[in-house]
Amino acid sequence: MTTSFRILSALFLFGAAASAAAQDSALARPLTLGDAARLGARQNASALEARARTAQAAARITQSRSNLLPTISGYAAENGRTFNSATFGVTFPGFDANGEVIGPVNLFDVRAKITETFLDFGALQRLKGARTTARAYGAIAANEAERSAQNAANAYLRAQRADAQLGARVADSVLADSLLAIAHEELRVGVGVALDVTRAQSQFATIRAQLIVARNEQDRSRLDLLRALGQPLTAKVNLADSLTGLVLRDTTINEADAIDLAMRTRPDLRAADEQIRAAEQEVVAIKAERLPSLAAFGDYGYIGRDRLLGTYDWGVQLSIPIFDGLRREGRIEEAKAISNEIDIRRRDLRQQAAIEVRGALLDLKSAKEEADAVREALRLAQQEVAQAQERFRAGVAGNADVFTASLSLNSARTQAVDALSSYQGAKVALARAVGSVTALP
Repeated sequence: MTTSFRILSALFLFGAAASAAAQDSALARPLTLGDAARLGARQNASALEARARTAQAAARITQSRSNLLPTISGYAAENGRTFNSATFGVTFPGFDANGEVIGPVNLFDVRAKITETFLDFGALQRLKGARTTARAYGAIAANEAERSAQNAANAYLRAQRADAQLGARVADSVLADSLLAIAHEELRVGVGVALDVTRAQSQFATIRAQLIVARNEQDRSRLDLLRALGQPLTAKVNLADSLTGLVLRDTTINEADAIDLAMRTRPDLRAADEQIRAAEQEVVAIKAERLPSLAAFGDYGYIGRDRLLGTYDWGVQLSIPIFDGLRREGRIEEAKAISNEIDIRRRDLRQQAAIEVRGALLDLKSAKEEADAVREALRLAQQEVAQAQERFRAGVAGNADVFTASLSLNSARTQAVDALSSYQGAKVALARAVGSVTALP
């Protein structure tokens, strides 16, 4: 077993053994967006499966190395046999010419055997290929961790959005309850009409239904978040910040720098690079099979019937491949075709990465502008409700204007939550595009 594989296995087993304690400590304090991304990268089932496949690839390095290491075996056997003398092809004096049974001859044999390959160019190249493949699996596991981190971050944002929507609906219900109380009071003192009370009751019932939906969405978002984090569904998770409390930054991100960062750091691009190297290494390994190989073998043991005597066998073998029916040529063509396929996929991945970076930057800029506009609309809607309430309390207008204004406020609050959610989602998408979701704060 190689040192690297032992270290990788030890880390994997240690991580599995400490997962429960890590999960408890991760949720013991309020969770930030970056915490959710990193926890999802560590504990999500998809990320764990990818790391297990990486361990499998590391184990195949040891299997490939075994072709270059000595093979030692031993055996012990006892057997008996009889012979027909006529099958020897020679007539022995004292034996029936038509044949007769000789024996039985009973033998006991105990022996140790060792085989060592001194030189095998094909095995050497296959070992290099196994190492390259293991690195490719490591990059694939890193990409799966990034994807899991993105899913966890998006689940965190959905939970934040659900909290913000619930807060907006609570604020709407407080306003509706206040308007209903005012309508009842004015009707009681004789300055209001029953229609105002009916309007207020209808508005309150509508907001109450929206509040019920918002509470259900909050509960469901928590379940989705726990699953994305790889946590028990019975665990309690507290969010460290709210959607409305997150800062909208005006920092301008250079598109060329972001694309260059993506080309250097995205794990799926690194995985494609390593996969191409592994395919090219396979071509080299197959070609190396045409070269001679040198091996030595030997055994020593005791054999006999009543008296065991030591015997040995040894030799050096030089194998020279001559012709295998063009099988190697076919394997070479197949490996080259696989390399070409991966190269096509890599070029497409690089183009896709550039598009994702550009798209995320466009979405981020648009979401920032939309959030600023919606915030202004929210401020104006709040001002409209306040002015309509003043007119209603002063008795110069009915509560129809207040209801109209409150509906606008309800819509403005929802749009504000959606705009903030889109902005934070664009930030996560940009982090995923450049391969740095786990670095989110």
